[in-house]
Amino acid sequence: MKLRFFDAHNHLQDEQLAPDLKDILVSLPGAGVVRMVVNGSCEEDWPQVLELARGVPQVLPSFGYHPWHVAERTANWRENLVKFLDATPSAIGEIGLDKWIKDSDFAAQEEVFVWQLRLAAARNLPVSIHCLQAWGKLLEHLQTNPLPRCGFVLHSFGGPRELIEPLAKLGAYFSLPGYFAHERKDRQRETFKHVPRERLLIETDAPDQSLPEDRVEFPLPDSPNGKPVNHPANLGAVYRFAAELIGEPVGALTEQVEKNFHKLFGSHGVKPQSPANER
Repeated sequence: MKLRFFDAHNHLQDEQLAPDLKDILVSLPGAGVVRMVVNGSCEEDWPQVLELARGVPQVLPSFGYHPWHVAERTANWRENLVKFLDATPSAIGEIGLDKWIKDSDFAAQEEVFVWQLRLAAARNLPVSIHCLQAWGKLLEHLQTNPLPRCGFVLHSFGGPRELIEPLAKLGAYFSLPGYFAHERKDRQRETFKHVPRERLLIETDAPDQSLPEDRVEFPLPDSPNGKPVNHPANLGAVYRFAAELIGEPVGALTEQVEKNFHKLFGSHGVKPQSPANER
């Protein structure tokens, strides 16, 4: 029986993948990639995500303002986000909080994050959350704001082990990237050993967060700055890394992750539910 892989988070629309996109799309079925959540980061790339969703059967689109891009938002960003959510069944994300980036207006990050989180709750849409060096503030917002009943995913979860239980009680799923297979990520690997199996998801974060070179099954040319470019079809390799990490057969892991993915995102894609007030 062929294994079925579900990518909880990538950026298929990223310009780093554009030169090879046609070949990438051809490779996905043979690599076992059944579904992948493609996350928009700002108003500029939401149209590309929508176009991919309409033309690529594996794509489940997600629209949101990433904390790195909040300074770029237009005066009508809220209305624009709602327009894209109404255009096709979709999730919300990538949204989040980030104290790692320099010279960012963290108060603006919080404002944008909370509005999007509340929109996800009002529509009961799954939401993909990015967090770096802001775990206390993120937990505070999750504990004091409405949350979607379906749950939310912590993309490339890098928080402390002690937060797994309180976050899971709030509805969190924890997504493991192949990047954590690098030796220097031993803390993150140890943390993921304690994630409940029913709360585990797998991601590529393509074109970013590449696996170690010896684990890469679908290579792509490096970017002009020498950074490895991660092929979305490396998803199977991430599953195999995850199976080794938690000590489970890859077949059992794929079955569990598929159940988790469907529970959060729905079997055939999310269905927006119009809220009473989105402003």
